[in-house]
Amino acid sequence: MDDWLAHRVRASPDATALVDAGTGEQWRYDALDEAVSETAGRLRVLGIGPGDHLGVLVGTRVGTVRLIHAAMRIGAVLVPLSARLTAGELAPQIDRADVTALVCERDTEAVAVDAADVPVASVDPPSAEGVSRLDAVDPAAADRDRGEPRDANWTWSDPLAILWTSGTTGEPKPVVLTAGNLLASAGASAARLGVLPEDRWFLCLPTYHMGGLAPVVRSTLYGTTLVLQEGFDAESTLAAMATHEPTGVSLVPTQLRRLLDAGSLPDSLRFVLLGGAPAPGSLIRECADRDVPVCPTYGMTETASQIATARPEAAFAEPGTVGRPLVFTDVTVVDESGDPVPDSTAGELVVDGPTVSPGYYGAPEVTAAARCAHGLRTGDVGYRDADGRLRVLNRKDDRILTGGETVDPGEVIDVLRSHPAVDAAAVVGVPDPEWGERVVALVVPAGEDAPSAERLRDYCRERLAGYKRPKAVGFAGELPRTASGTVDRERVRSLFAGGE
Repeated sequence: MDDWLAHRVRASPDATALVDAGTGEQWRYDALDEAVSETAGRLRVLGIGPGDHLGVLVGTRVGTVRLIHAAMRIGAVLVPLSARLTAGELAPQIDRADVTALVCERDTEAVAVDAADVPVASVDPPSAEGVSRLDAVDPAAADRDRGEPRDANWTWSDPLAILWTSGTTGEPKPVVLTAGNLLASAGASAARLGVLPEDRWFLCLPTYHMGGLAPVVRSTLYGTTLVLQEGFDAESTLAAMATHEPTGVSLVPTQLRRLLDAGSLPDSLRFVLLGGAPAPGSLIRECADRDVPVCPTYGMTETASQIATARPEAAFAEPGTVGRPLVFTDVTVVDESGDPVPDSTAGELVVDGPTVSPGYYGAPEVTAAARCAHGLRTGDVGYRDADGRLRVLNRKDDRILTGGETVDPGEVIDVLRSHPAVDAAAVVGVPDPEWGERVVALVVPAGEDAPSAERLRDYCRERLAGYKRPKAVGFAGELPRTASGTVDRERVRSLFAGGE
């Protein structure tokens, strides 16, 4: 079976496939197809073939789009990795996902070399010894047949990508997504939002998140245009959107908040898909006042993005809802015993349907534990109202959602406790008007000479990605605890909220 871009170029070769918002350069589908064939050929020369796991440590740029399509063309499994992680955080992910080779860029070359024990190639001129330059490889040395079949036995259940996420325990897990998962997700999203031939989807999210990868895949399936911006900056993003007049954009609440503060979104927008974290009611109300067609959505990496999405009219009429489940997606609300509960009763949300991942890579026990008779346990608590709309209340665990990123408090605690002057620590999220939540830490010193908050932040800077680092550090003689002896997390939150 041919790859999706090969099918698309046969159907609409002269349609605009990709626009670089920074340079204004455009590619028709036939031109993008040729570029992808070239990239695929270079990957083959480097030894990447069907079934191999291709790690990609590259930001949101045109080269990333080529790599995504090239991986499918040669039959490799795409493994997008976060450019925000340290080498110490990346190394176990590269190892656990069985990455065969890693492609980086100038900004991630150093961390790629430190983290990877596999061949490394860069889309930019490399500076480190042993790193290949991808565009210096002669693709003519490999078979460049456009639309080369992946594998004679390829089916819709074969994996196309492995994305890392924080599971219901907060531990990062490698999620397998199949061709069928991505196709079902694209179809269900189109059925909810609607797709027009002239649609232009603006992409400024990182492609190592499903919210950033989905528009690349979907635009090819729909035959629409992807407008790509490298990175996000409120003023430059608004300027690019004014120039290119997109009809849709995917954002996290922090980004939308910054855009609204910086100016007005273009009238060309039909949908602003808002996910990654709960949307504050004040943000939805402001969108209603300013005629911003916001669509709050609820999704997971394990479901190839959207589970439920509210169209603007529903979002404005019923603040707090994420809408009804998408077509072919079943959501059951269950109690602690796994039994369904009535409407308007809170419980854990369990999801089932063709978008749900077959499991976590190399972890059958973890996969089995995440499932019940009704489908995949999300770890989220919510309820379905009498009209069938979902509301998500909170998470079953204590994960922190900050700016669309998920932080496992246990990971931050482990880093703090590794400091010789720290005896114990508690890490929680407290409300933040910009980020949704911010990470804070209450520390018990190991001796009378307590480290300063700045020293601890410097210590974390070398060991944790920026979004995981505590934004405030407090000190106490002991951690507040409940009657059962566990850390009283609500008390910790109240200490920071009250400024104690």
